[in-house]
Amino acid sequence: MTWPLMITMTFFWLLLMVYSALTIAGVWYRLSFKSSKELEQYPSVAVLIPAHNEGVVIGDTLRAMARLDYPGHLDIYLLDDNSKDETGVIAQEFSELFSRIHYIPVPPGEPKGKSRVLNYGLSISSSEYFIVYDADNEPEPDAVRLLVEAAEGNPKAAGAVGYVKTKNLHVNSLTRMIALEFQVFQLLMQCGRWAMFKLGSLAGTNMLLKRSVLEDLGGYDVYALAEDAELTIRVTAAGYQLPVIPSSRTWEQEPEKVKTFIKQRTRWLTGNIYLLEKSLHDLSHWKGKTFILSIQHVLTYLVFVLLLLFSDIFFIMSVTGYELPQMRAPLLILWFMSYIVYTSQLLSAIVIDRNVSLLNVLFVLIMYFTYAQLFIILLMRSFSIYIWSRIRKKTIGWDKTVRFETKGDNE
Repeated sequence: MTWPLMITMTFFWLLLMVYSALTIAGVWYRLSFKSSKELEQYPSVAVLIPAHNEGVVIGDTLRAMARLDYPGHLDIYLLDDNSKDETGVIAQEFSELFSRIHYIPVPPGEPKGKSRVLNYGLSISSSEYFIVYDADNEPEPDAVRLLVEAAEGNPKAAGAVGYVKTKNLHVNSLTRMIALEFQVFQLLMQCGRWAMFKLGSLAGTNMLLKRSVLEDLGGYDVYALAEDAELTIRVTAAGYQLPVIPSSRTWEQEPEKVKTFIKQRTRWLTGNIYLLEKSLHDLSHWKGKTFILSIQHVLTYLVFVLLLLFSDIFFIMSVTGYELPQMRAPLLILWFMSYIVYTSQLLSAIVIDRNVSLLNVLFVLIMYFTYAQLFIILLMRSFSIYIWSRIRKKTIGWDKTVRFETKGDNE
């Protein structure tokens, strides 16, 4: 066995063991989860909703915000980042009907993106906590309350993280696969990591934070395209925790076309490449529990995709009769085990989330061959964009996700 193959196999089996352990821990945590106790007094909360040309969905979003049931003082800020459509008109109508909904035009500025808008929202609001929702989100009425109760019940908490579900699940095969992926990473991986290491990860939406903590950390990094992942590292490095609360749920719209999906996920992966580079210059990202998060970013966004590519190559070589290097174990077993673990995660997620159906099971069985393979393209595309931007010394622009007119499928 050659050294490259030995190294590849070592990383491969390590990755499989890590994901298997997280899956088991996530199932256990989800089955045993109990919400925190009600509070005698609830702190003030500001809901921040960054929006840019969201006229297609913003009405449904603000109707959901108006239904939020929170015992304390709650203000909802629609942060309009220079929209050119009817976003502002719709938001102003809601602000006139509901006293706690506020329409806030955000002044132009650079660099463009969610982080800059959130920093502005924090500058014009005052509350003990703030919670971020994307402009297509429809949180359930108790979502904010459950997060606040969890954060207040944990002295080490900087906030809390909820669950993100897909409201346009039944539109097509792509949205169904995205929904299944979210059930794994939002339901099992998040819960498993919290159960094993008391580590939570901000999801970009349905995430609660203490204002004082973010102020101490210097606010959002305006150059971070994956602002949630970047902030997670800083919060964890500062010694805080982010409890994972699967009972706090929001429903969001996912891309309905492959082109939209590719653009969205390229932004996410490019943002994580930026975070990896940033971590190389900050040793605090590699100490204590933060080390686990940093390593997971490497495993998830680099090693996993590379090993997925290797497993594909081994599989093709095996079935075509190509003579593989002599090894004690057949290389085909690498592909087989990766498929088993990947599929087991998905099956566990739909069982725990109680949405088992024949159609979902069929999608689970083919996702490794279809949906997962897209991440090879995404990684290559993201790296090429990031490297080219570094060569030109240009800031990568924020690529907004296109919304669609669809009816929600909230279960």
